[in-house]
Amino acid sequence: MWNKRDEVPPTTPGTRQSPGDQPRQESALSVPQVARDPLRPAAGSSSASIGASMVIKGDIVSSEELYVDGEVEGKLELQHRLTIGPRGKVKANIRAREVVISGNVQGNVEVAEKITIQRNGSLIGDIKTAGIVIDDGAYFKGSIDIVKSPPIVRKVEKVEPAKPETVKVAHAAGH
Repeated sequence: MWNKRDEVPPTTPGTRQSPGDQPRQESALSVPQVARDPLRPAAGSSSASIGASMVIKGDIVSSEELYVDGEVEGKLELQHRLTIGPRGKVKANIRAREVVISGNVQGNVEVAEKITIQRNGSLIGDIKTAGIVIDDGAYFKGSIDIVKSPPIVRKVEKVEPAKPETVKVAHAAGH
């Protein structure tokens, strides 16, 4: 038969107690720190993730960043950055502003700014981009079409030329 103790042992930082006892106390040093994956978008930013256990077949259109660590088959169109994580497997044609590949991609990729194939990343397909980085240890099979990045259009206000001012010069007598 179960016997409940009337005594509660004293607690010290880092001591764990059974669920029926007082609230658990731990020092700040004993709490495990979870390292953030540097490839994933920062928390709070407008982003979406496809986890390692997810399989998606179809077209994905997004106006936010996307991190893919699962499997995607279809078409990907993004207005921002697409990151294929180390466990990501993508069989799709891709259009995005920026693409970072650490996993495997099969399909053509059209990138407005820059594509990066990181070490251990793999791309089989044609690339059309303004900028490209292929790290040592990356695999790429296909063609590359480097295009000029679209010019940045800035609104310029019309500026009237300055009117010359009349300057009076005094001449000294005797010179």
